[in-house]
Amino acid sequence: MFKPLFEFVRQALFLQQDVRQLKEDIAGLERGLHDTNEAVRQLAFEIQRMNEREKLVLQLENAILRLERRLPPGPESKQCR
Repeated sequence: MFKPLFEFVRQALFLQQDVRQLKEDIAGLERGLHDTNEAVRQLAFEIQRMNEREKLVLQLENAILRLERRLPPGPESKQCR
């Protein structure tokens, strides 16, 4: 009679320890997930900034090319040939 009761109590204690450990593991995973999400947000922001910079560089290059087409051709020198 006492053996099944003892076994039940023992299993309950082990389950309690397992649950406590799982809760700690989950809390650690949640912290890691939060850190990962923050890193992804920062990377997305940096990518957006890089895209905006690239867009500005392309606009500047286009503006320079347009200006170069408007300038009269320079004198030809013999050194360029």
